[in-house]
This record gives sequence, structure tokens and C-alpha cells, in this order.
Amino acid sequence: MKRDELHSRFTPHAQATAKDLRLNVKALLAAVTRDEEVIITYRGKPRAKSIPFADEPGDEDELLGIWADHAPSEDVNAYVRILRKGRYDAD
Repeated sequence: MKRDELHSRFTPHAQATAKDLRLNVKALLAAVTRDEEVIITYRGKPRAKSIPFADEPGDEDELLGIWADHAPSEDVNAYVRILRKGRYDAD
């Protein structure tokens, strides 16, 4: 398969077989680098989606923002020990 064929084959929301994944990794990664999503199929059924990796600060888990101002969890180890302590433990 020629390079131009690989480039044109993997377009946004393209599908690639497991064999394509094994034999054309570089082309698949190039498609993802171009912000294209590639659906990996196995025996004709979708099994995985290869999407671009977001390395921007705004793409962090939204739940972390909930705990930003939560004073009791500043010392995470102590907070987890308190949470794990039994209800009737004497301390």
C-alpha cells in the first residue's frame, strides 16, 4: 500500500481493521496526529477508538476541580485514613 493511499484511507472517523493496526501503525498514528478519530474493527465489529491525546491543562478530569477548595483533603493521606476509619473505632 502506497503512502498516498494510507493518507487518503484514514480520514475523520475512519475505520481500520486489526490487521491495518498491526501493519500500518505509522499511518494510523499520523491520522490521529491530524486530529482524526480511527475506529479499530475486529471481524467487522468496532472494538476500539483511537483519538488524539489532549495535552492541554483544560482537559483534566472535571472532578478534580470540585476538590480544589476542599480544606479537609489538603493532606490526602490523613483524609483517606479518616474516611477508612470504622464508624465506632475509638481514637
